[in-house]
Amino acid sequence: MTRKHLLDVNVVIALVEPGHQHFQRTQKWFRTFTRGTWGLCPLTETAFLRITTNPAFRPGPRSMGQAIAVLQMMKSHHRHVYWEIKDSWVDVTIPFAHRILGHQQVTDAYLLGLAIKEDGMLVTFDRGLKYLAGSEFTRNLLVLE
Repeated sequence: MTRKHLLDVNVVIALVEPGHQHFQRTQKWFRTFTRGTWGLCPLTETAFLRITTNPAFRPGPRSMGQAIAVLQMMKSHHRHVYWEIKDSWVDVTIPFAHRILGHQQVTDAYLLGLAIKEDGMLVTFDRGLKYLAGSEFTRNLLVLE
């Protein structure tokens, strides 16, 4: 069975930024990724653009055109599948809403809920999402450690 993988924004950034602390780890995971698909959604694309074009991100941040070109290059990869957002935040987070602790989990909760709804897997560095997923949704979460 092939699995669909939704990359969170930190994984997307680490994948394309050689100076990122998790660049090597992410590259290793991506090179060994031989089954299934991976993708982005409107939230991860938006976050990538917002973060990597911010002058505080790094010296010489990307221009908007450069950041868009990176996304287009990623989306042309033969294993890329775009994850559409069709459902409300409330609807996709219902299965684990009782474990959402605060405002900093709002986006992560949506991404996890989307992965659960699509029977896919959210790929992240955030170990805190293990609690959010709970034992019933561990198959929908991959924490790159």
